[in-house]
Amino acid sequence: MSDLTQRLNGAITALKHEFAGLRTGRASPALLDNVEVEAYGAKMPINQVGTVTAAEARLLTVNVWDKGMVSAVEKAIRDAGLGLNPAADGQLVRVPLPELNEQRRQELVKLARKSAEESRIAIRNIRRDGMDAIKKAEKDEGLGEDDAKRASAEVEKEIESFVKQVDELLVIKEKDITTV
Repeated sequence: MSDLTQRLNGAITALKHEFAGLRTGRASPALLDNVEVEAYGAKMPINQVGTVTAAEARLLTVNVWDKGMVSAVEKAIRDAGLGLNPAADGQLVRVPLPELNEQRRQELVKLARKSAEESRIAIRNIRRDGMDAIKKAEKDEGLGEDDAKRASAEVEKEIESFVKQVDELLVIKEKDITTV
């Protein structure tokens, strides 16, 4: 059961990480978490080549540690598909966040719903694995029928609570995206 709970927590953590990367009206350093910079012959997460901060409500800054990497950081942010246009200022890259139009907000809501559905699918797969483990224990280890039913009910209850968490996170993120 603890392995099951640990995997379920992992699914929720992954969803929160996905949601952090979806742009809302406010600047959040997590927005650039998935941006990878071509640095020293390899792709590296942006937080390994500079410090990302939210300087203002609508401005992110990346303080690049190596001056030679400034243009690579700029290019990586521009090519990340986030609709951002960075500007270099010495070793500092300024990333202003434009206003979201209604069409872009709807696209972001769709992406959030897709991520939530992927999390629900992962949770259902974890449920299937848990149920299979119970059936295997019942068959191989002589787990009693009553104990198996009790364990199955416990797994179902745990799954329900995690699906509810996904739904709650989705409602919060949708509200965050659609409110100005």
